[in-house]
Amino acid sequence: MSAHLSRGKLNIGLVQEQARKELLDLLDRCQGSKIIIWDDGLSGPFGSIAEYSLLKKWGVKVMFPLRPGKLKLNDVDSVIFITRPYLKLMNCIIDIIHGEDNSRKIKKWHLFFVPFKSLLCEEYLKNKGVFGSLTSVEQISHCLIFPFDNDLMSMEIESAFKEFYVESDPTCLFQISKTIVMLEELFGPIKRISGKGKAANQVIHLFERMKNQNDNSSPTKYQNVSQIDQLILIDRESDLLSPLATQLTYQGLIDELFGINNSVVKLPAEKFAQDEGSKDVMKPTDDKHFMLNSSDEVFSEICDKNFSAIGQSLSRRTKLISSQIEERHDKSLQEMKLFVAKLPHLLAVKKSLGNHMTIAEMIKDVTKSDEFGDLVKNEHEMILGSIGDRINPYVEDLMAHKADLVKVLRLICVQSIVSCGLKSKVLDQYKRDIIQTYGFQHILTLTNLEKAGLLRTQQGSRSFAVLRKTLKLISDDNSGTSSEPKDIHFVHELYAPLSVRLVQQFVKPQGIRNLNDVISLIPGSIADFTIDQKSSPFPQRRGSINSLTDSAKVVLVFFIGGCTYAEIAALRFLSQQEESNAEFVIATTKIINGNTFIKSLMEPLVDS
Repeated sequence: MSAHLSRGKLNIGLVQEQARKELLDLLDRCQGSKIIIWDDGLSGPFGSIAEYSLLKKWGVKVMFPLRPGKLKLNDVDSVIFITRPYLKLMNCIIDIIHGEDNSRKIKKWHLFFVPFKSLLCEEYLKNKGVFGSLTSVEQISHCLIFPFDNDLMSMEIESAFKEFYVESDPTCLFQISKTIVMLEELFGPIKRISGKGKAANQVIHLFERMKNQNDNSSPTKYQNVSQIDQLILIDRESDLLSPLATQLTYQGLIDELFGINNSVVKLPAEKFAQDEGSKDVMKPTDDKHFMLNSSDEVFSEICDKNFSAIGQSLSRRTKLISSQIEERHDKSLQEMKLFVAKLPHLLAVKKSLGNHMTIAEMIKDVTKSDEFGDLVKNEHEMILGSIGDRINPYVEDLMAHKADLVKVLRLICVQSIVSCGLKSKVLDQYKRDIIQTYGFQHILTLTNLEKAGLLRTQQGSRSFAVLRKTLKLISDDNSGTSSEPKDIHFVHELYAPLSVRLVQQFVKPQGIRNLNDVISLIPGSIADFTIDQKSSPFPQRRGSINSLTDSAKVVLVFFIGGCTYAEIAALRFLSQQEESNAEFVIATTKIINGNTFIKSLMEPLVDS
């Protein structure tokens, strides 16, 4: 178990431990030396479950990505495919098995589905004459969600929002419900369940049905003590603005500018000092990988701060570590022994400080540019309502210069959301400009954005203006850039995520009943009830939401459709406040930003 995962209010390391055990048990069943061929979408997340150094101890000689075409495989006893149940990936498996030279040593082929087997995929493999070549077909069912930090888990389902709201495919909701059941098995029954949005309510329905099915089968597998006081399901449908707003926290900007995947950011090696004593010579084209989680003491301290406060924090920490290292002079023998014992830690912190100073400089090079400043300024003007629903000259100028389409779409969607839709003639003008500038093929993407609710025509409502005022979504002072913020506006410098405001209401003993008229302006129905656990660890009847006390409680916030590092930072900020009655643990289908959110809804172009 990774040490940093067990330091939170919930021992998230148990999630890692359970998934790791299942994976290693399956590897034990595969005889001899092994090759693993990974689905690209799983190799990264599985790094949070089992590192390559551990897999080598279980006989894994080498690992390959799952790609179309033949693959030269060394002489090994077992070849293991680990993949999601997608038909396009089955074609890659077929290519590899059919391409194997029969004259070579006969291998045993194994297929592990994550998280569940698929009858459709199995039938497809049978029709292609490959299924019979497989020695075993298993599922790694406990790899439903991956632990990224001591308060953060992700299912890594990139297209969950698109699947449900554009393609009307509820498969991901089934997986989310199974995940919640699994978390209950680890941490005990949940006392109170709240939710907002269409998908959230369907997950609650599925979850209750699964629990009732398990009622008579294996009630003893649940923990006796409930460690999760409340589950809050936030459907991305209920807050489409927050993922589109530019994140201005340290970690949020790293994700916006460079991209974070599975808690890892890749940056040019040439920007960083080479490790002393390292024999590896880094090429200018090489990338350096940085793990961004609480195992890095320096990163843990600065990750959720507004970027404007980062320089001061790093400078203060650098002076402190330098003074601690200099204290070695004029020490007694006993004091020197203590110093030598803590020296590796001091040097590790010093190295981390150097790395984060370099990353901060790379971010600053972008954020101080006129291009970035103009972008954030225009975005803030839209959120404040200054631009309204008229044609945005800044967006028109971007299209005239053929700027990145994702950037253009992101801004148009922000305008549509805060204006509660665009006038028909304005929306039509934007569509014409996009098609003329970027190509007719993008009409499919525009259709998807409309289906998802990010683009729509105005219908007279001004609900966002009411929400903006009632829920205090806009900062009324300049604390957004303060090193000691008073509220969660600092994550965007101006705007407080609506999703987190919803969470703040749900954790109150009375729930959101006092704001029913306002909350009704947000899409999707509401659920809020407690579970009677006196007679059974399973939900038998619904009780009053006032039955929970005001004492500090553990709240699992589950985002359906993805969440941003800015939202994560806002929830962590609330947990740390003295007056807070809740400590938040965050789960999500995927960690997203505005660019990845828009890209997940874009229709991929297929070469003719």
